[in-house]
Amino acid sequence: MGKNTWVLDTTHSSVDFSIRHMMVSNVKGSFNSFTATIEADPTDLTTANIQFSIDLESVDTRNADRDNHLRTADFFDIEKYPQLTFVATSIVKTGENEYDVTGDVSLHGVTRSEKFAVTFEGEGKDPWGNEKAGFSGKGSINRSDYGLTWNAALETGGILVGDQVKISLEIQAAKQQA
Repeated sequence: MGKNTWVLDTTHSSVDFSIRHMMVSNVKGSFNSFTATIEADPTDLTTANIQFSIDLESVDTRNADRDNHLRTADFFDIEKYPQLTFVATSIVKTGENEYDVTGDVSLHGVTRSEKFAVTFEGEGKDPWGNEKAGFSGKGSINRSDYGLTWNAALETGGILVGDQVKISLEIQAAKQQA
């Protein structure tokens, strides 16, 4: 099929996360503003060039006070570090339509290599003749690795906010017209 440029369809894509709260539950949230540059043959991602950028100000946990706290220097410090970026450095096929995508995650002034499991979900044409491809991805990062260490002790022992952040991506992209 060959390598083509794919444009992110943000209305049919999502970036979601979850993190342990009070050691008894998970808080879920999303980022509502993100972009991607994808040059790929969707049926063989091993040669793809993938760059992803998330606007951290767009964090949405369905709680305005918590979202505002996440934007402060206690967490993301969006005045200094407004984005999280990901640039793929290695893509290995692990099964039918399954890949391990390793890349550099830059967050809060720190860049680290992280691995995500990505699935090519399929492709087809929409009712207007545009070629679309779908991908899903899952992975996790430890927020403390990026200097995001704010926390509070609980009276019952333990901490308020967990370290591991689970990340889930659902991506639909449109083949850029020549």
